[in-house]
Amino acid sequence: MTLTQLEYLTAIANYRSFGEAAKHCFVSQPSLSIQIKKLEEELGVIVFDRSKKPLLVTEVGQIIIDQAREVLRETKKINQLVKMQEDRIEGRLHIGIIPTLSPYLTPLFIKNFIQKYPDIDIIIEELISEEIIDKLNSDLLDVGLLATPLLEPSLVEIPLFYELFVLYISTLHPLNDKTKIDFEDLDYDDLWILKRGHCFRNQSINICGERFEENESRLRFETGSLETLRLIVEQEFGYTLLPELATLQMSEQQMQHVKFFKNPQPVREISLVRHRSYIKSKIVNLLEEEIISAIPTILTNKDRGKRIDWKV
Repeated sequence: MTLTQLEYLTAIANYRSFGEAAKHCFVSQPSLSIQIKKLEEELGVIVFDRSKKPLLVTEVGQIIIDQAREVLRETKKINQLVKMQEDRIEGRLHIGIIPTLSPYLTPLFIKNFIQKYPDIDIIIEELISEEIIDKLNSDLLDVGLLATPLLEPSLVEIPLFYELFVLYISTLHPLNDKTKIDFEDLDYDDLWILKRGHCFRNQSINICGERFEENESRLRFETGSLETLRLIVEQEFGYTLLPELATLQMSEQQMQHVKFFKNPQPVREISLVRHRSYIKSKIVNLLEEEIISAIPTILTNKDRGKRIDWKV
C-alpha cells in the first residue's frame, strides 16, 4: 500500500469517476485503474462498485476511504510543520463561500489580503452550505465562509461577525411607510425568497415562522441570486430579505428601499470553518484578521440581535 494509491483512492471517491480522478491526479486512467486494482487485491476487498454510474463506494470501501483521508491529512502535516518552523507564509488557500455572502464580503478583504501575502495562491469558489460542508470533509476545500452553527463534529467554527437581516421593500408597498418592521407586519404573499438549497432561504423561512406557507398558485420565481430579487423589488414588486453587508455599497436611492426590524433584530452568524485536522492554522488566522479588519466594528458584537439558525 502506497500514499499514491491512497491519493488515487480518495480522488475517485471525491469525483465518483476514474476518468475525472485521473485528470485531477495528472495520471492516465489506465495507470490509476491498475493501482486501485492492486490495492483492492492487496486488501482482499472491493472498494468501488464499478457496475453503477456514477460508481458507488462499497460499505467496507467507505471505511477504507475515511481512513485513507486521515492518513493523507497527517502526511500533509509534515510539510506544513516545516513551513511553520521556518515562518513561511505561502501555499494554496482554497476558500468556499456561500453566494449570499460572497458578493458583499469578498471585495472588502481580498485585495488587501493578496497584497499582504503574495506567496499565498487563493482560489475562491461560491457554493451552497451543504456543498461546503461536504468539500471540507473531503479535503477539497481548506476553509469555508458560511452561516453557522453547523453542529458538525468534524469541523471547527471560528465566528467572525453577526449581520442583521433587513427588508428591501418596494417604495409603493404599504410597509414602506413604517419606520421599523415587526414580524407580524409581514404579508408573505409579497415576499421573494431564494430557491431551495440556500441557507439564506431557510433563515428567511425561520424569520417568518410557522405562518410562512408557499402558495403554489402565485407567481413562482426560482433563483439563487439575492441581487436578482433586489432588482425585482426595485421594479415596484413586493419585498425580499437581504443581509446587512448588502447595504454597505448601496446608493442613497437604493437605501430608500431598506427597512430594519424592531428589536430584537434578526441576525445571522458568519464563521470561518475548517476541518479539525487542518494544519494551516496560521494562514487561517491571517484570513480571520483581514476579514474582521475589513468589516464595520459593530458587526463583531455577538449580542446585537436574535440569531436565526439556517437549518429548518
